[in-house]
Amino acid sequence: MNWTTALPELVLACCGMGILIFGVLNKRDTFLASSMLTVGAFLLAGLLVLMAPMGVGFNGQFTNDAFSLFVKLLILAAAALSVVVSLDYNEHTNLKRFEFPVLILYATTGMLLMASSTNMMTMYVGVELMSLSIYVLAAFARDELRSSEAGLKYFVLGALASGLMLYGVSLAYGFSGSMDFLKLAAALSDPAKASPGLIVGLVFIVAGLAFKISAVPFHMWTPDVYEGAPTPVTAFMATAPKVAAMALLLRVMATPFGHLLAQWQQLIVLVSVASMLLGAFAAIAQKNIKRLMAYSSIGHIGYALIGLAAGTPNGVRGVLFYLFTYVFMNIGTFACIIAMRRKGRAVEGIADLAGLSRTDPMMAFWLAVFMFSMAGIPPFGGFLGKYFVFTAAVQQGMWTLAVIGVLTSVVGAFYYIRIIKVMYFDTPAEAFDVRPGSLSFVAAASGLFTTLFFFFPAPVVAAAEAAAKVLFH
Repeated sequence: MNWTTALPELVLACCGMGILIFGVLNKRDTFLASSMLTVGAFLLAGLLVLMAPMGVGFNGQFTNDAFSLFVKLLILAAAALSVVVSLDYNEHTNLKRFEFPVLILYATTGMLLMASSTNMMTMYVGVELMSLSIYVLAAFARDELRSSEAGLKYFVLGALASGLMLYGVSLAYGFSGSMDFLKLAAALSDPAKASPGLIVGLVFIVAGLAFKISAVPFHMWTPDVYEGAPTPVTAFMATAPKVAAMALLLRVMATPFGHLLAQWQQLIVLVSVASMLLGAFAAIAQKNIKRLMAYSSIGHIGYALIGLAAGTPNGVRGVLFYLFTYVFMNIGTFACIIAMRRKGRAVEGIADLAGLSRTDPMMAFWLAVFMFSMAGIPPFGGFLGKYFVFTAAVQQGMWTLAVIGVLTSVVGAFYYIRIIKVMYFDTPAEAFDVRPGSLSFVAAASGLFTTLFFFFPAPVVAAAEAAAKVLFH
């Protein structure tokens, strides 16, 4: 049993326990120290991910390959930035408790496990470790009614999704006799062998994972939970868990059920089209920027699923590349949203951004960069992400899907560009409070990345290509 393959996860779990003990034993306020230790733990885990041996461990239940390496580094980056953007917000809103970064740390441990799981059991353990931590994080502002409501909504619907997924796993196991991804792939190498019961199980597993990525029709929780949860929690939920769940969906579809492409392709196409349409049209009427970001994320998942629907290495490469650009433009946007504060109170209305270009030109500039990127306008990172998934669909002759993607992008561009119009052309509203350094750093770093990425995409494209090939060997 090669336990060193799981060294990053083991070290991260031990760090979590250490930080918990440190927080409990110290009577003083340890939020800042715990947050810094958590960021340090993420950096250490990132180094260990790079150094961990490639191969299979724990009797085939856990694997390290180019795919898990790419996904884990992206998850750790998103989690570390989420902790950084929480520093000032939690100080202002009296949420500066040491448990906050520890919950993010354990959720991240679950996500790393999801990225490496090659068995239905490790898959489920990873999903639950991630979900349970996020349920608590969503309701972390327990004195606020809407935060408690967000946590409860997410918990009830999340428990239902977990039940659906478990039922799918039990059907897959019952009809195939194995939970191991590679053994399932071997058993299903002839699609004719796939029993109807196994196909039903596959649909339930997809339903459970579709909830985690908030794809239509399992998106109901997203706007309310995004709006109600503390904003740094929303920033975290919008990035790292989406990457982990999407990576797991890619691995499940490509490895054990890869030979059944004809059976699940239409299902993914349907979910993708529904997500793109809902994300494009439902966001138009939103007045609250966090709700707008919720519908925007549903749309982005729809675009990413185009690559999975293509069912090719190029499609998976497109999805991974899309997730990479998505994480940075999203975390940067949320850094700007957290900086929306007047007289110590957080404001979330799109109208509150009126005339921001004159009261805070730097923040307006970065937010405009992220909005252009999300709309898929060159030369920003979001354009390249969409380009890769659309071309993967076109190569497979899926013209209708690609055309729907382009048209919904045009509709989506309306509400992204509307935010830019409000910032640059409306009468200035009262200026926001002075921005803390942590938020300026995250916004500037993400903004530079999103802007310059277009000119130097080769290393990420190569890493995404190597990761995608692993699933199709």
